[in-house]
Amino acid sequence: MQTPLQNVKAPSPLLLVTELLRGAFNFGTYFASLPLSPFLPKGDGHTVIVLPGFLTNDSVTVPLRYFLKSNGYTPKPWELGRNYANYEEIEEKMLNMIRRYAEESGQKISLIGWSAGGIFARALANEAPECIRQVITLGSPFRGVDGKNNLQFLTEVITGKKNEEIEKVILERSAGALKVPNTSIYTRLDGIVAWQACLNEIENYTSENVEVFASHIGLGFDPMTLVCIADRLAQPEDEWRPFKTTTVGKMFYSYPWNK
Repeated sequence: MQTPLQNVKAPSPLLLVTELLRGAFNFGTYFASLPLSPFLPKGDGHTVIVLPGFLTNDSVTVPLRYFLKSNGYTPKPWELGRNYANYEEIEEKMLNMIRRYAEESGQKISLIGWSAGGIFARALANEAPECIRQVITLGSPFRGVDGKNNLQFLTEVITGKKNEEIEKVILERSAGALKVPNTSIYTRLDGIVAWQACLNEIENYTSENVEVFASHIGLGFDPMTLVCIADRLAQPEDEWRPFKTTTVGKMFYSYPWNK
């Protein structure tokens, strides 16, 4: 279990109210960047399951899955409707899905989880590490959600649980070190969740944090995010190395405040 965050507050109201506008901008840059796709590392065809964020469904991840398919992977939706943060209710279905795809392909699979979907992905990786190649999370507050996000009231209304109850259940499964390589992609411009809650406490040869400049709802479309995803998924199985050691990571994703 990771150390609880101290003195971390929800993002500012300004970041929250500009989320839609900034997300729309990210969506526009997605289409503008598609011609650059042929220059990115190509995949080996392995299966990648994409898990949507809270209150969203597979329709939101269509652009990301199209990008994955174009770059040589076999993307799969999660096919469980909207994400209502009901991990315990659908855990078995998700594990069965992961094991089925791994068995059908004869390969380990990768998981990409957006926001709450990333918390699910980390929990699943700890439940079935023998099936998981790597996990990539996009703005996922796996370090804690209580009092550190701007959807707290809505979450409690939808789930019927206090945020601390949700946090206790999911953090037992998703926080702390993972048994598989994992990359947390986060943005300090996040208007939904505190970016500090999205960080791996310890970075090492199988666990890392990568900063991009995007809105929370635009992470799945943001070109910087997509470049990082392409690089991460292209890592040979059992030869994964941190993004910051790659040429692209060193050149474009190193910032003075992260030194």
